[in-house]
Amino acid sequence: MQKSLPGSIWHGFLRFLATLTAVIVFRIRAHDRQRVPPTGGGLLLANHQSNLDPIVIGLATKRKLNYLARQTLFAFGPLRWLMQSLDAIAIDREGTGLGGIKETLKRLKRGEMVLMFPEGTRTPDGEVQPLKPGFTVLAKRARVPLVPVAIDGTFDAWPRQQRLPRSAVIHVQFGEPIDTETAASMSDAELSSEVERRIRECHAQARRARELASGIGNVKSQAAAEVTAAPPPGQAAHEA
Repeated sequence: MQKSLPGSIWHGFLRFLATLTAVIVFRIRAHDRQRVPPTGGGLLLANHQSNLDPIVIGLATKRKLNYLARQTLFAFGPLRWLMQSLDAIAIDREGTGLGGIKETLKRLKRGEMVLMFPEGTRTPDGEVQPLKPGFTVLAKRARVPLVPVAIDGTFDAWPRQQRLPRSAVIHVQFGEPIDTETAASMSDAELSSEVERRIRECHAQARRARELASGIGNVKSQAAAEVTAAPPPGQAAHEA
């Protein structure tokens, strides 16, 4: 969608502000973002850890994204204005609202990218939750590549029970897209299962990369090695 000059300036300012915050507060890393189609419509299907997710995934891609957001978020005037200024699309939690589906399909057919969280809500524990089935309606009717993506670290930065975000290491992992022919050949259940499998695979890769980057993985490996190398209880005393 072609933005007006004020709209483009506003969007550019918000992206600059978000990038600056990401550099100062978070160490965001994106892996395999070349898997996002450089042109044409596409549906990004991501896990949902935090309210930071749309911003972080948007910064991890070179393309401008449209966001699917819960209808309830548009009830508060100032927040509704902000969401609309960022081209958010209101949709119900199950992803089956007719108005939201029509608007999303319209933008995809214009060759735009849309980000969707098929879990339907933020995770309560940082793990990937079962996907809501409603997204398959969009995925099949859109006839665009489906790109699985997973994020890890935003749950630590801003879990749903916490009022304000805090500093954390965040990694984003993009998966291999599902092409339109493959998606069309699957039943709704098969497509939902395959997307969930790929999101979980991406999440495991993002978590591993994040642990290595923050030193968590090295600490775990060292601790495991120490436990393995430790003599059985009483053996050291006996040898002495």
